[in-house]
Amino acid sequence: QLQLVDSGGGLVQPGGSLRLSCAASGFTLDDYAMGWFRQTPGKEREFVAHINRAGGWTYYADSVKGRFTISRDNAKNTLYLQMNSLKPEDTAVYYCAAGSGTYANTEEGYSYWGQGTQVTVSS
Repeated sequence: QLQLVDSGGGLVQPGGSLRLSCAASGFTLDDYAMGWFRQTPGKEREFVAHINRAGGWTYYADSVKGRFTISRDNAKNTLYLQMNSLKPEDTAVYYCAAGSGTYANTEEGYSYWGQGTQVTVSS
């Protein structure tokens, strides 16, 4: 059974850091491009970051560029999102996703989704 499991969310103060993980099972991670999205109540899911299959190309939403870093360890079948200099507006449920990579910054580019992990940035 193909599955993505998000973890690493939590409560952090503004300016702090968190690292999210996304563990894949039932398939080989390096067969897919990967992305992170986030969603707040009442809003559509928003693109955060994308990484290609080999990990050599990344793409970020302007709102997180320079603060977040997406990476992958294909040997461990795991995707990561390092989040630094967190702001209250980063508060959301974060989802990892696997897909073809054709449409990197839209939900249509991804076929499989994690269950989400809550990130709350508050003092």
